[in-house]
Amino acid sequence: MGVYFNPKNESYTRARNSQIFLDKTGLIAYLNKRLSTEENCIALSHARRFGKSHAAGMIDAYYSLGCDSSLLFDDTEISESADYRKYMNQYNVIHLDISSFWDSYKDNIVEKITEYICDEIREVYEDKIDYSKMMNSVLGSVYRISKIPFVIIIDEWDCVIRNSEDKDLVHRYLQFLHSLFKSEESKAFLALAYITGILPIKKIKDESALNNFREYTMIDSYPITEYFGFTEKEVRDLCEKYDMDFETTKAWYNGYLIDGMNMYNPNSVSLAMDRHKFDSYWKNTSSFASINTFITMNYEGLKDDIMTMLSGGMVMVDPESFQNDLSEIHSKDDALTALIHLGYLGYDAEMLSAYIPNYEVAKAFQMALKTGSWKEIAKSVSICDELLVATISGKEERVAELIELAHETYTSVLTYNDENSLSCVLTMAYFTARGYYNIIRELPSGKGYADFAFIPRANAGKRPAMVIELKYNKSADTAIKQIKEKRYQGALSGYSDKVLLVGINYDAEGKDKKKHTCVIEEWKI
Repeated sequence: MGVYFNPKNESYTRARNSQIFLDKTGLIAYLNKRLSTEENCIALSHARRFGKSHAAGMIDAYYSLGCDSSLLFDDTEISESADYRKYMNQYNVIHLDISSFWDSYKDNIVEKITEYICDEIREVYEDKIDYSKMMNSVLGSVYRISKIPFVIIIDEWDCVIRNSEDKDLVHRYLQFLHSLFKSEESKAFLALAYITGILPIKKIKDESALNNFREYTMIDSYPITEYFGFTEKEVRDLCEKYDMDFETTKAWYNGYLIDGMNMYNPNSVSLAMDRHKFDSYWKNTSSFASINTFITMNYEGLKDDIMTMLSGGMVMVDPESFQNDLSEIHSKDDALTALIHLGYLGYDAEMLSAYIPNYEVAKAFQMALKTGSWKEIAKSVSICDELLVATISGKEERVAELIELAHETYTSVLTYNDENSLSCVLTMAYFTARGYYNIIRELPSGKGYADFAFIPRANAGKRPAMVIELKYNKSADTAIKQIKEKRYQGALSGYSDKVLLVGINYDAEGKDKKKHTCVIEEWKI
């Protein structure tokens, strides 16, 4: 038994031995119901590090004749299924990671895949099979000899489609897939196909290699959503086990609303638990170049939508026009839909809207904007960290200057003539504060509603709680007076040893050319 033909269960064994392991074997029960049916072809497209390869290793271990996996599954959810033993380790399995072939054999990838699989089959069946024929004929011969059908698993199946501009190569690759999944011969030996990719299946003219697949995406993966990513309950249990604050974990890694379920990035959550530290871990596994590529495209309304999402808002998106091809972006909707599939935006199917899902992804946007072509916005985003430090340090003049810069940056995006618009500017100006604070607009407190309440998270260290009150054409002192009179700070007394009272005023006339003023006072509990 080998690497590609009837692999062993080393991959899933490593997963089971890992410090953080969550039981996702319920997916197998779903797949078992589709064995040797017309619904036996499954295509999963999810963002990187969302558990696709983990599931592929689990499927290997369960179906492959090359191993005995009872010790791996006997205490899992699938073991409670009536058909648990019936299908376990009963199938010939082919497992391919197309990206590993692509790295070495770009020009003759189909031939090399065929060669590697045939070499391993030859070790078992020797000269009983004609290896000069097409791959589907080889597998058909194996099936006729063994009477055992195949489960075919292809990880990163779309690697060739995403990376090659050679139309002839793409055509040959798709024909190869057609022979495995749609030829008359494959209908006899194929029990199950499970393929994974970054993007949904591209609809290529005159190509029908994969039109028989049931697709599950970052927009719609019902009913198997819970098996790719961590659910909220799973994350809550992990936080309790590893003594990590759940609300902070939620702010950093939650936000993917798929089929009504809140799904978390499993890679980032696992690293946060293991290192006992909240950080942007996903940036080490994904290319930020793709963010800049799409958000800086010159489509009408795109910049406005990006700024709306950076300020915590949602924007409507029509994902239907996207051709599932990163080289064919023809509209604002295409650009935003691409970012949804890549995991850089969340999608609310009920609201038909996209949004930035969590603080980790927001940090990715911040980094992309700093190095991107929107220079004026990059300049403003780059001062977010300084603004927070200046506010905590009580540097009133500097806070006013930095907010003035934010105003100048975002004035073309927002209608800047009232306190609500000033609130949007402040939301973007304190962009990086979200990693340390739960920022609430219009918090009920005392005798009214505080414009902004900055409630420290568990990882905030010695950073104080803050109340920010905004005024328009009045004075920063008036804002401070209102905070005290209406006792807004009282709602934060349980979160910190001290609360900063911050008053900010925007003067449309701009006395002495300074349109913003700031007053900061410390209120000790």
